Amino acid sequence: MKRFKNILLVCDFKTKQNMAVEHAVSLAQQNEARLMVIAVVKDIPADMGMAITAITPQEVFQLVIDDQQKRVDALVADMSKQGVAAESMVVVGTPFMEIIRQVLRDKHDLVILAAEGKGGIKERLFGSTSMHLMRKCPCPVWVVKPAKRTRYKKILAAVDISSDFPDVERNSLNPLIMQLASSLAQMDNSEFHVVQVWSVFAEGYMQVRGNLSDKSLHDLRKLNKQYYASQLNKLQASIDLKGIISHRHLPRSENVPKAIVTLAKSSAIDLLVMGTVCRTGLPGFIIGNTAEKVLSEVNCSVLTVKPEGFVTPVTLEDE
Repeated sequence: MKRFKNILLVCDFKTKQNMAVEHAVSLAQQNEARLMVIAVVKDIPADMGMAITAITPQEVFQLVIDDQQKRVDALVADMSKQGVAAESMVVVGTPFMEIIRQVLRDKHDLVILAAEGKGGIKERLFGSTSMHLMRKCPCPVWVVKPAKRTRYKKILAAVDISSDFPDVERNSLNPLIMQLASSLAQMDNSEFHVVQVWSVFAEGYMQVRGNLSDKSLHDLRKLNKQYYASQLNKLQASIDLKGIISHRHLPRSENVPKAIVTLAKSSAIDLLVMGTVCRTGLPGFIIGNTAEKVLSEVNCSVLTVKPEGFVTPVTLEDE
């Protein structure tokens, strides 16, 4: 986590953001990083009307901006007392657009924000702003679920070492996911978990149409699992796991999102570190089905990263 030297903390005072603030401050202290605190006020609606004439819509809007500025200034003042080099800013516009523009302007290397929802069966944890950022923001995005404790007990790195995606994506994403997850585990003295979901290609077809015997199928599964275990060993060899408890998970499933979500829930994972697959070098983002489904169902904090060469569709030119 020492890689992060220019952090952007997104403040939304309608959410429970204490834990997100604490993580941002702690990371800034340990890394001697610069911390920018941003609040985004949505633009005044074109059809905004007031039932009273004592104050205009523009005056109400300015009051909202002034209130947000006072709040972020108070946060920054408290951070400064803790030895953090923090600044504040309030901008007007669509939240995810303005946040990404600030990342582009100031070259932030990490965005931290609180999850907008509560999670659980009836409500998604991640709201519109979080999802837009995880799809389109060029730097890692850490969405923090409100919780009573600030320390993560269990951290899960979800990797994909299959050949379904180009080497450039796998070779940049997987090591980064492992490094970030293991670094956070070292910082919080957490359990480190890593998962690789695997399956035998066309297993059902080979069973039904290929007359594959049970023994042959068993041997094929064994060979596949050994391959993924070997590749996972190579990944794990590149990170420092000294002093922390580590677990490897190699569930066999053709439903990758379900396997990851099930593991996260059954193992009581506090933080999931994962990649969002996209086409690199193109001005746009195509989030992978796996990432989309996991993010729609998982109920823990998430740190998402993108492969090298990702180009956000948001530009400073449309400001």
